[in-house]
Amino acid sequence: MQNSLAIANYFVKKAQETGEELTPMKLIKMVYIANGWYLALKGEPLIREKMQAWKYGPVVKSVYNEFRQYSRDQIDMPYFDPFGNTPMPNDTELIKFLDRIWEVYGKYDGLQLSALTHEKNTPWYTTW
Repeated sequence: MQNSLAIANYFVKKAQETGEELTPMKLIKMVYIANGWYLALKGEPLIREKMQAWKYGPVVKSVYNEFRQYSRDQIDMPYFDPFGNTPMPNDTELIKFLDRIWEVYGKYDGLQLSALTHEKNTPWYTTW
């Protein structure tokens, strides 16, 4: 299992490379969606952190806490750990998987991804 902030950093990097907008809402949903697909395909969670069902949708709390200062603005910097390192996944298969998630979902904004996660019978809908 991966550190959720390493996965978030990968999506920050992809947004910078592709020029796609990446707000905290979109980033949280991207990590959530990647975890869900990974769980469905591999039978185990992608990230160590448990998802939380908040009133306005599913949240990865560490990603929320680290990037919330951007509010509705574009994220322009990755997360740095206390030692100044930028955690990032390095497994080739995982990177291919995350690239595919970005390819499919990266074109959507945070509100669109939020709408997907709020649909009837989704895990958040069922939990909330």
